Amino acid sequence: MTPVYDRVALIGLGLIASSMFHAIRRAGLADEVTGYTRTQATRDTARRIGLCDRVCDSAAEAVAGADLVVLCVPVGAMGAVAAEIAPHLAPGATLSDVGSVKRAVIDAVGPHVPGGVHFVPAHPLAGTEHSGPESGFAELFDNRWCLLVPPPGTAPEPVARLRAFWEALGSHVETMEPDHHDLVLAVTSHAPHLIAYTMVGVADDLGRVTDSEVIKYSAAGFRDFTRIAASDPTMWRDVFLTNKDATLEILGRFTEELFALQRAIRTGDGDHLFDYFTRTREIRRGIIEAGQDTDAPDFGRASAQRGPEPDPAGRGDG
Repeated sequence: MTPVYDRVALIGLGLIASSMFHAIRRAGLADEVTGYTRTQATRDTARRIGLCDRVCDSAAEAVAGADLVVLCVPVGAMGAVAAEIAPHLAPGATLSDVGSVKRAVIDAVGPHVPGGVHFVPAHPLAGTEHSGPESGFAELFDNRWCLLVPPPGTAPEPVARLRAFWEALGSHVETMEPDHHDLVLAVTSHAPHLIAYTMVGVADDLGRVTDSEVIKYSAAGFRDFTRIAASDPTMWRDVFLTNKDATLEILGRFTEELFALQRAIRTGDGDHLFDYFTRTREIRRGIIEAGQDTDAPDFGRASAQRGPEPDPAGRGDG
C-alpha cells in the first residue's frame, strides 16, 4: 500500500501506540515512525524490541518533520504535552490523539495548536487490560471502530486523510460531535469500567467471602469484571475526572435501574425480571451480529483471538 503519511510520530508508547506501529508496518502506511515516551526505562524497552524506527529522547525530536503526530498519553497529560511539542510541529502537519474523552482533550490541546497545523482528535475503540510497549499487536484495530471528532471549521482534507489511515489500520471509521462522543462512551465503556472496579472492590470488602474463594470459584461474570478492573489506573482516573458530567448522568440512570431490579427481587416480581433480561439479551445479540464480539464458547477469548485478551468494555490501554 502507498504510505498515507511520510513520517508518523507516536508520543507515548503504551498498548495503543505500540499496536499502531505494528499495524502501520503491516500495511506500509508510513515511511518512518518515530516514538517518544517520558520514562527512560520504557524508551530502552522500545529500542530493545524494535518498536518504532527511531525512539527519541525528547518529544520535540520525535515530532520534528512529522506530518502526523498522535498523542498516546493519558487524557490528563495531553494539554501539557501539546504545549511542549507545539513549537516543533511542522506546518501542515496533523495533530491527533487516542484519548477516551474528547471534549476535555479539545479544550486542553486546542489552545496550543499552532496556525497551519490541523487538529483532528480521534478515539480507537479497541484495547485490552494490558499496557506498555510490549503489549501491542497489529490486529488490535481490526474490525473495531475509530471515532474522529474534528472541531468545527477543520479542513476536510486532513480529516479524510486520517480516516484513510485508520481504515488502513483495520478500523471502521465514523465522525462524531465531542459531547455526544463522551455520552456514548460513558454508556459503552466508562460506566462499565467503574461498575467493574466497584464489584471487584465489593468482593474484596466482603469479609464473609474469603480471597481464596473469590479466586477459586470465580464464575465467568466475575472473571470478566476482574479483567476490566485490571486496566491502567492512571488512564481511568483521568477518564472519570475529565468525563465527569456524562459519567455521572449514566451512573444516575444505572442507579435507578438497579433500584427497580432490587424492588422486583424483593417483591418477587418475576415478570419484570424476565422482561428486563429478555430486552437486555437482545442488545447482546446485536453486538454479536455487528461483529463486535463472538458467541463462541468463553466468548472465543481463549482460542479465537490473536494477541492479548480483548477488554469487553472497549478500552484498557494507557
